[in-house]
Amino acid sequence: MKTVRQLVQAKGGGVHTIAPDARVIDALKLMAEKEIGALVVVDNGKLAGILSERDYARKVILLGKSSHDIPVREIMTDKVLTVPPSQTVEECMALMTTRRVRHLPVTEGERLIGLLSIGDLVKEVIADKEQTIKELESYIHR
Repeated sequence: MKTVRQLVQAKGGGVHTIAPDARVIDALKLMAEKEIGALVVVDNGKLAGILSERDYARKVILLGKSSHDIPVREIMTDKVLTVPPSQTVEECMALMTTRRVRHLPVTEGERLIGLLSIGDLVKEVIADKEQTIKELESYIHR
């Protein structure tokens, strides 16, 4: 099974971020444009939080607020669960399941190096299981 570092490298590209003072509507537009479900909130180069579609649904829509008037900082999750690049996919899956989160920022020291979604991890688990099946079938047919 791969490590988080290997997954982040394979994913390529950067992490989409937004400032805590940006308006929620701008965050939503960016998420829609990039077809992603969360943005990492960065303040002066440091991880400040994460903003997900879930945050928006629960803290704006359900409370009857306007995404045009609210800064990201008001609805973001500020206690962010992060993982180091040495973490395994299985450990991340267990962590996400236990803590009921869908996105994990990957940090090395204080530096943000990637973002993994539950979809990224599920895809990797499926690929790993398919490889195991192929190897077992090959062994059986010898």
